[in-house]
Amino acid sequence: MTTADLPSPGQRNTAIRNVWVLAAAQMLLGSQMPINFILGGLAGQILSPVLCFATLPITLIVFGSMASAPVISTVMQKYGRRAGFLIGAAGGATGSCLCALALWVGSFWLLLAGSLLSGLYMSAQGFYRFAATDGVDDAFRPKAISWVMAAGLASAIIGPQLVKLTTDALAPVPFAGAYLAAAGLNVVGAGLFFLLHSPKPPRPTADSPRARGYLELIRTPHIAVAMICGMVAYALMNLVMTSTPLAIVGCGFGTSDAADVVSAHVLAMFAPSFFTGHLINRFGVERIIAVGLVILMGAGIVGLSGVELSDFFIALVLLGIGWNFGYIGATSLLTAHHRPEERGRVQGMNDFFVFGCVGIASLTSGGLMNCSGGDAQTGWQAVNLAMIPMLTLAGASLVWLAIRVKQSRV
Repeated sequence: MTTADLPSPGQRNTAIRNVWVLAAAQMLLGSQMPINFILGGLAGQILSPVLCFATLPITLIVFGSMASAPVISTVMQKYGRRAGFLIGAAGGATGSCLCALALWVGSFWLLLAGSLLSGLYMSAQGFYRFAATDGVDDAFRPKAISWVMAAGLASAIIGPQLVKLTTDALAPVPFAGAYLAAAGLNVVGAGLFFLLHSPKPPRPTADSPRARGYLELIRTPHIAVAMICGMVAYALMNLVMTSTPLAIVGCGFGTSDAADVVSAHVLAMFAPSFFTGHLINRFGVERIIAVGLVILMGAGIVGLSGVELSDFFIALVLLGIGWNFGYIGATSLLTAHHRPEERGRVQGMNDFFVFGCVGIASLTSGGLMNCSGGDAQTGWQAVNLAMIPMLTLAGASLVWLAIRVKQSRV
């Protein structure tokens, strides 16, 4: 970035204000993520006609996010960030209401429809981290991403506590009250986006720079590796977290214990964000991604070591920290290697592949957990063993990138 490209003081102040707005949205609307992951598998177990499909509601949230990511990204590129974020909040509110209704009438298909629609919220939330980088310089970019992600620390507390407070609010229908609480979060949180400075992007002219094509972008080494590492970090987090409530309850613990473990996990996902950006600036983004992959491997090792409640806590905390380093690192690497006019194309493509991989992971999680031997302990071991090939892929891509960069300097 040249001196001419640096933002003015006024632009920087606006960008910082946007970061705080996005952080507040992450805190409030992001509380849905632990709610959906705590309830999705448990509600699926109640309504699903086939036990192996218990985690299908979570899978459809992710596939809904995957399918809508390019659309929401295009909307943002054309009409501004606010339009895309409001679409996400509307989808989250409507989807949560449908899930509550599904439990009330006992319809698994309605639960799946509500979950699919909730994917709009998850897709829009994924762009908070990208929106935080709009108009900022290279040095501030990792910090902006980290600050927005750090707000998830509050969502890690709000979401599980809402589950505890509202699970039996509409007794004898379990979980319906918690889903309605999630709908309320969307309604309240949508108001934050009117505080966001999100002008409509200027129309391209004949002299405007042209974005590279999808194939050219994906063949760019840094973009390809960022996408691979982002896919692996998020998919492994989802693979393990999706099955965690089922494993905990299946091993003889209660729903409240599952909520506590998921809460600790989400805290671990976002607490490191207070310093992840500083670490990236100091040690380099590739090294931080590599550390994240090593921590994710540690989570798998702990998961295989036992099924005491303490084992679940340690494994899920490590899973959260590894996700943080891997995912924020991958996001920083991606945003540093595309141009402003390519923003909508690159970011939509990235999240399409990330959430596609995450969707496959969540679907796989339910199959491994419920169809690997008939008991929760065997299923839990299968879930943790499934981490190995994906970690190998991400690690190999980082090594390949290091070799390419070294060769280009010779």
